[in-house]
Amino acid sequence: MTARGFIIAAPRSGSGKTTVTLGLLTALARRGFRVRAAKSGPDYIDPAFHAAASGAPGLNLDSFAMPPALIAALAGEAAGAADLLVIEASMGLFDGIVGEAGRTGAAADLAARLGLPVVLVMDISGQSQSAAAVARGFALHDPAVRIAGVILNKVASERHRTQASDAIAATGLAVLGALPREAAMSLPERHLGLVQAVEHEGLEAHFDRLAAAVEAHVDLDALVALAVTPALPDLTHNSPAVPPPGQRIALARDVAFSFAYEHLVAGWRGAGAEILPFSPLADEAPDGSCDAVWLPGGYPELHAGRLADASRFLEGVRAVAQDRPVHGECGGFMVLGEGLEDAEGTLHPMLGLLGHTTSFAKRRLNLGYRRAVTRAPSALGPAGTAFRGHEFHYASVTQPGDDAALVDLADGQGKPLGAGGSRRGRVSGTFFHVIATE
Repeated sequence: MTARGFIIAAPRSGSGKTTVTLGLLTALARRGFRVRAAKSGPDYIDPAFHAAASGAPGLNLDSFAMPPALIAALAGEAAGAADLLVIEASMGLFDGIVGEAGRTGAAADLAARLGLPVVLVMDISGQSQSAAAVARGFALHDPAVRIAGVILNKVASERHRTQASDAIAATGLAVLGALPREAAMSLPERHLGLVQAVEHEGLEAHFDRLAAAVEAHVDLDALVALAVTPALPDLTHNSPAVPPPGQRIALARDVAFSFAYEHLVAGWRGAGAEILPFSPLADEAPDGSCDAVWLPGGYPELHAGRLADASRFLEGVRAVAQDRPVHGECGGFMVLGEGLEDAEGTLHPMLGLLGHTTSFAKRRLNLGYRRAVTRAPSALGPAGTAFRGHEFHYASVTQPGDDAALVDLADGQGKPLGAGGSRRGRVSGTFFHVIATE
């Protein structure tokens, strides 16, 4: 059975997409629908909330970083195990990079490729009838993208709702709901986005509030009725997005190391690899029988003191690094270095398997899509392996060390950014998050 689906998008970030999506997922799951959610673009945090609300694993679909065959395979697998597929956009519906048509990273690419209707969430605070002009502009902007309806958000009063909804309805667009302005519906945030789902106290109660608001103010029957079966080509994609670095992969997994993409780990399992999770914050060492260690990104800067004191973790990873591959992405890369300076300026010793030192006290935003080609064999694969992914962090390198570079980097449009990452023996790391091979 293949699920029907739709995309929740918005004109811009901060419109309430995630709030609406979580309320919808919770409400639909409670109605008995098997719901699968996906996030458009690179994002670790929202898919974890999707999973908690829907009861099914989160997923990312990224038109820039994933080849079309991989998107089709992932969407098809998700749709095959659900009744409804709900995709949440990132930023604005058409926001992406300028480049190859259909591979900009925008949610509009997915709408066009999969043939899914778009529901536009509109924050109408500070406007009323003018919202109709915005909605009409989005509906006419790209003939390949169909806006099927609108959900109004942050509605101040009944008069406010009537003025905006009547004006939008006059353009021919359906108004599927109107959510009142309610500050308590917001989730707490930190420097890379929302506070992680596993850290959120009272998450189920919050989902209850979101679902109650959606059930009271959104026409769920109309929303389900507009969903369509995604247009999936008749093809298979049997290769993992990224080849597994070994057959038995010790994967760091806790609130300090939570940024591992579901499609990547599932692809490793599908290729026959065994995943051996361990918690550095609980001072657990990687399984001694592993043949590779993967340290994903996360928030090690918030737990640097505990990690510096986690002797079993530190000694266990150092032991593996003597004769087996160890790789770190972003936060994992920071922990592989000599030291990590926290926000208060305290320098904590880390694994020392690479020579750099990083600082969260000296913050500098690094954000954007990346292309990378490996310079030498590593846990990422043989020399010359090309990847697409992204970079998103505030840490800066205060001491670069003298290790060899791991990759040659370019931005999403192919502009060279120079060498990136580090490698020493079987150890490698980079701030770059891998999403898929070219």
